[in-house]
Amino acid sequence: MASEEVLKAVFPFLDGVDLASCMGVCKQWKDIAKDDFFWKCLCAKRWPSICKKPNPPTLTYYKLYKTFYKRLHRRTLLPPRISFDDLEFFIDIWAENILLFSEVVPGSVLQVGFKIPASGVCDMLKFQLEGSEYKMTFPVEPRFTIPSGQNQNVSVSVMVGRKDSNKVARIINKSMFDYIDRSSYRALAFDYLDISPSYPFLSGIRAWISLLFMEDRHEDVMDVFGIQMDFCDVANSKEEVLWLLDMLDWK
Repeated sequence: MASEEVLKAVFPFLDGVDLASCMGVCKQWKDIAKDDFFWKCLCAKRWPSICKKPNPPTLTYYKLYKTFYKRLHRRTLLPPRISFDDLEFFIDIWAENILLFSEVVPGSVLQVGFKIPASGVCDMLKFQLEGSEYKMTFPVEPRFTIPSGQNQNVSVSVMVGRKDSNKVARIINKSMFDYIDRSSYRALAFDYLDISPSYPFLSGIRAWISLLFMEDRHEDVMDVFGIQMDFCDVANSKEEVLWLLDMLDWK
């Protein structure tokens, strides 16, 4: 049996990766392995309905298999169109009708974060603050306290302004701190982002905000020393956060 006939008998038993590797051996192997019949057989195993048509939906079955046989890796993002230097965040926290905290926080401050206090912070919270997820934090100065059990009466609103266009968007609208994570000394609230109508298929993206409080011998009081905000449902890097903020419904 001639070598070409041997290859044509063997190639149909190979998977796509091995068949593609054969194309790199020599010109003869490449010419044989590129026969679209072999690639149609592979496509038929993955997408039998596509192979019911007389011709491939792409130029060749080889191109179809090469393009779609595996999940694409995450692509590198283009540079964001805004920067944290362009942004400022308006954060207001209320306990019913009492204003506990009200600050304009520059984006550069929120991005950089703050040094974790040397004492009074539990190990689990330190682990959260030093983790790989992209979360924006800043210190609360002066600190404020919340009576334990009263967190469900505490609400937060967050707006963000763009200094480059004088526009404002809403991030969180009077959301309640309904949940306390006692293991990491955090009270959490969230809201769904208002995304621009230019992105009609984006919805259900949450913004999270956490009150960070100290370990205290008096468990009837939450001593808040910091605030943390993140969009870790969908954005886990500085660039991803900036792109997400750029897609808000700016007014």
